Amino acid sequence: MRAARVLHPEANLLPRPDHRRVLTVANQKGGVGKTTSAVNLAAALAVHGLKTLVIDLDPQGNASTALNVDHRSGTPSVYEVLLGEVSLAEATAVSEQSPNLFCVPATIDLAGAEIELVEMTARESRLKEALSSEALDEIGMDYIFIDCPPSLGLLTVNAMVAAREVLIPIQCEYYALEGLGQLLSNIDLVRKHLNPGLSVSTILLTMYDGRTKLADQVSAEVREHFGDVVLKTVIPRNVKVSEAPSYGQTVLAYDPGSRGAMSYVDAAREIAERGSTNGSRRGTL
Repeated sequence: MRAARVLHPEANLLPRPDHRRVLTVANQKGGVGKTTSAVNLAAALAVHGLKTLVIDLDPQGNASTALNVDHRSGTPSVYEVLLGEVSLAEATAVSEQSPNLFCVPATIDLAGAEIELVEMTARESRLKEALSSEALDEIGMDYIFIDCPPSLGLLTVNAMVAAREVLIPIQCEYYALEGLGQLLSNIDLVRKHLNPGLSVSTILLTMYDGRTKLADQVSAEVREHFGDVVLKTVIPRNVKVSEAPSYGQTVLAYDPGSRGAMSYVDAAREIAERGSTNGSRRGTL
């Protein structure tokens, strides 16, 4: 029954957002489920009827791998988009996992991009220019997720300047909040100097292990600190979520009946409902 909700989503289509939503998925701490959350939330929205684009801004290219999109050197990618050599539409590839799921891949060329960007004019706004209203209208997306590298460098700043919302995955483990102050401080700086419309709209708790007291303590602490911005849905530790990328798949394609897949579907539903007129729009940071 659970798998049927993913495999036959026609009866559970999600509401379209009132306006196109661009979310930067960021946390400079590695291993918090950032890329995993970006691709699985995107896949969940896509299978439930919403056109969704993942922009892989991490030189490791893990989001491209999970969506099984070609990201060998020479493929039109986000690197050429940042340099202005190709348009967003030219670099956008469809994932075989859903006709509504698209990806702008990251190739190894992106590894040197931060150094090259330093010399460029409007270096913090290169991605924003590429994601102009005209460019996004041409590809007609409802949701855009920008998957950032685990750092607070120029690529992450570009992602924050290009987006209206930040989604922060936080793992339910010791040191979960370590470094979060620095991330929020950087978001504040970007808001003050480069993108006044930026806000933290969503916090997602990941890697929850219900067998440990620590997971409940971290969850309670994050909810107390950030309130309604934290999604009710929590992503559990789940082996299927970890295995899926090695098969070039999201967990929704790999094992749609797993706890991990269903949790991402529930989280995507919360995000979609918050973004529609009929939904309960929550606060932001």
